[in-house]
Amino acid sequence: MTVYIVVLAMVAAFLALRLYSVLGKRTGHEQRPLVRAAEDRGLPLTVPRSVESTPEPRQVGPQPIEPRAEQGVRAVIAGEPSFDVARFLDGSQAAYRMILEAYWRGDEAALDELCTAEVRDAFAAAIAARREAGETLENRLVRIDGATIVETVVQGRDARITVRFDADIAAVTRDAEGNVIAGTMTDAVETHDVWTFARTLKSSDPNWKLADTDEA
Repeated sequence: MTVYIVVLAMVAAFLALRLYSVLGKRTGHEQRPLVRAAEDRGLPLTVPRSVESTPEPRQVGPQPIEPRAEQGVRAVIAGEPSFDVARFLDGSQAAYRMILEAYWRGDEAALDELCTAEVRDAFAAAIAARREAGETLENRLVRIDGATIVETVVQGRDARITVRFDADIAAVTRDAEGNVIAGTMTDAVETHDVWTFARTLKSSDPNWKLADTDEA
């Protein structure tokens, strides 16, 4: 959902709108932030179906949510009834792709819109190291096989939702002369990423941002 003078403003606005719709409010590779040169993988959120206005959390139902995360999801819905699990999960997958692709092409402005300051800085450091080495990435997210909420934590109004992404990624790293120094585009690698998204419930900012990354 989201990226200089006039262009930057336009792109940032577009990304903000994309992230809002993607992260599911009803009325809104290198795979880790710190990556390795050859095996660099990037990073790519999700949301539940809206509920009736009732103080009692609704039944989560047959959603792609691990049992240990169900209570936390109910707490999110109780804190913000407009939260929709299905929309969030659809949105998380879109965000997963956008963040990965922004990282691969070195788009720090887009990452700033999609990530918390800590994760953004980690990405920026990795991008700077890659540029200094004269390396470029030609990675491609082939497909996302699944997105599952594995953990949800609510403390006051601060919510954190952790999603496991199962995906196939084709990755190639080239040196300054354009030579392939790692990877291949002919074979996709099965990838399992665990990303945590954070947001303050009922805040004026509708965006969920990437707050942490790990591998399953």
